[in-house]
Amino acid sequence: MKRGIYIIANDKVTDHAIALLNSIRLHDTETPIVMIPYDDNYHGIADILNEHYGVKIYEDLDFIDRLSNQLHEIFGSKFFARPNQFRKQACWFGPFDEFLYIDTDIVVFEKIVDNLNYLATSDFICCDYQHLGGIENVFTQKVLEEKVFNETEIKDIFNGGFWGSKKNLILEKDLYETFAECTAHPEYFDFTQKTSDQPIINYMLLKRIPHRFNIVRREEKAPGNWAGTPHFRTQGNILIDPSVNQPLQYLHWAGIRIQPGCPYWDIWQHYRNLNSALPPAVFPPIVKKSQWQQTLDNLKNQLQQVKAKL
Repeated sequence: MKRGIYIIANDKVTDHAIALLNSIRLHDTETPIVMIPYDDNYHGIADILNEHYGVKIYEDLDFIDRLSNQLHEIFGSKFFARPNQFRKQACWFGPFDEFLYIDTDIVVFEKIVDNLNYLATSDFICCDYQHLGGIENVFTQKVLEEKVFNETEIKDIFNGGFWGSKKNLILEKDLYETFAECTAHPEYFDFTQKTSDQPIINYMLLKRIPHRFNIVRREEKAPGNWAGTPHFRTQGNILIDPSVNQPLQYLHWAGIRIQPGCPYWDIWQHYRNLNSALPPAVFPPIVKKSQWQQTLDNLKNQLQQVKAKL
């Protein structure tokens, strides 16, 4: 059985990808890693990751184009804020029998591929506390009102930045059938905060893969992993979650811009600069928004929330 890790990236997230790969290779020099191009602007990062970390490019680029075209045909061009996020679904058809998918705005603190051991008793794994926040950013109350899912099922919603499964558990036709179901019922999904693939992929997983396991439900409990959590303690170059007295498995800056001054900046900067063969990251000066811009942003957010309730 062949295990591996998939990421999705382009040249725009080069520094993020380097930080992630530095953290993975610190604990694991052997597990193969495949990069799925986010768009056509990927050749620079592909060369860097191949030279320094042995990362390969996903071979079947025709499938990725086919997936993108079918997505556009079914949903149109304005349904999603970032439709290219769906390219990560190429994971189901790549070279690995068992795989982890990891977003590039993550750093890991352990041999992360070992989490695939949980697939011995399940078909899909994730590792987050998304469900504790309710169904926001995934579904609207319509899925409960119309009994699309029950209360137990929606407790399995997950963040699409870190998950694992098995090859061909989802078929290409399953993807397209799911897209068609979802486009017929846009009222089921919460896109108010510009999520893209997460609501649709949660729908697909809840509908088509019954044997799921969220690692945070393990018997020995599990730490958090979101960079927006303020109580993590720094211990050397890792973080400790004092609520369970355990080191974090990984840290995810989901929804947070990684830049000087962001939460746990020192941790990210440490992993980004682990490889002395690569120059350090350079960030443009932070431009503080004017009071007028802040007020306009607040009004836009309020308008989105009103639209979501209509």
